[in-house]
Amino acid sequence: MGSVSGLLPRATRVLGDPRLRIGLLIVVLGCCGYGLYAEWPQVVPALGRLRWYALALSLVAAMTGTTCQMLAWRTILADLGSPIPVRTAGRISFVAQLGKYVPGGVWAVAAQVELGHDYRIPRPRSLAAVLVSLIVTLGSGLAIALVTLPFVEPGLARHYWWVLAVVPLVGFALCPPVLGRLLRRGLALMRSQPLPAWPSWRGMGRALGWNLAGWLLLGTQVWLLVADMDGGRRASAVVALGGYALAFSAGMLLVVVPSGIGAREVILALALTPVLPHGAAIAVVLTTRGISTLSDVALGAVGTVAGRRRLARATPASLDTQQPTVPTVSVLSPAGRADEV
Repeated sequence: MGSVSGLLPRATRVLGDPRLRIGLLIVVLGCCGYGLYAEWPQVVPALGRLRWYALALSLVAAMTGTTCQMLAWRTILADLGSPIPVRTAGRISFVAQLGKYVPGGVWAVAAQVELGHDYRIPRPRSLAAVLVSLIVTLGSGLAIALVTLPFVEPGLARHYWWVLAVVPLVGFALCPPVLGRLLRRGLALMRSQPLPAWPSWRGMGRALGWNLAGWLLLGTQVWLLVADMDGGRRASAVVALGGYALAFSAGMLLVVVPSGIGAREVILALALTPVLPHGAAIAVVLTTRGISTLSDVALGAVGTVAGRRRLARATPASLDTQQPTVPTVSVLSPAGRADEV
């Protein structure tokens, strides 16, 4: 247990080195580029059948859905005692999420913790917010998959029952009293100071609302592509939402695989078979992966540029606001009153 609890703090100390940060960024961009390069030959035929506006709207839906999930993490962080502006939250979350393309889920988490520390968010609090956000995302995604599963491929319930079996456990763990005890025990094992505030029902409810909005938009990302191929049948919207939620949630459980590559595609392709031929389903899945990767890279670039502009504006301002302090001396007036000069 001691070695496991010490893994993340050691990773955050490693990422604190600017040279290693640059090296990790190069590795991440290389992994993203290789993913697009490997998928491109199979995506091209699908792109020929898809209209440009469907692709553009799908990209917008993917970026907006990811933004909603970022806002859910920001809500949880504020609930734990560290409210931050939306722009700062975007810079931290969007840049850190690129780490999920590196094998091993610890990199994205460690990067988010370390970037948050740059904005004076204590590492234990940042870690707790990230972990709670992941649990909320996983729980809401699995709940959506469970509700929509009868409209998707019924055989998925038999093949991936182990994924859906997590739903009751996640729901129980997300109850604020239970979650507070879990966080308290986890921080004690890591020998970290307790949090100044614990999760509240209101904060968890707002985070869940943002996550549900994110899942709806991410499902819309897939549905826009499916609708462009099957003529916009009404049932395809439910299939796209439930299939993507199940595939994404299953990919989150496979932390060793970078960004769930492979596992998500297989599950999503099976989920889309009720509304699309197998070949068209594979084309939609590969196109979805390409759009998701492009969305992550674009949001990461936006977060990086926003962070640099903020730093460029903050540096001169901080120098200008540092006024010299004038010492005051108290003297005794004739009336016996202490005056400052």
